[in-house]
Amino acid sequence: MPKYIIEREIPNAGQLAAAELQQISQKSCCILNEMGPQIQWVESYVTDDKIYCIYIAPDKQSIKTHAERGGFPANSIAEVTTMINPTTAEHDRG
Repeated sequence: MPKYIIEREIPNAGQLAAAELQQISQKSCCILNEMGPQIQWVESYVTDDKIYCIYIAPDKQSIKTHAERGGFPANSIAEVTTMINPTTAEHDRG
């Protein structure tokens, strides 16, 4: 199933209190439960003015529907085409 990165522009996101982040997370999980197991929230990264979320979903429309139902912005939705990490730099030793 495709993996997506969602960019959510939220002014002062990095200043949100733990209770506010918990409330946002609970709302998101509730909507995901209603939508079914085909869409999954993996994790999110909070920065000063944005939250970057990693989701597994069948398509972009599922991500948009989740955002609309939750009242969350989804300013950018990009499908991950491949992943790299430090081991990508290693040459074939075989």
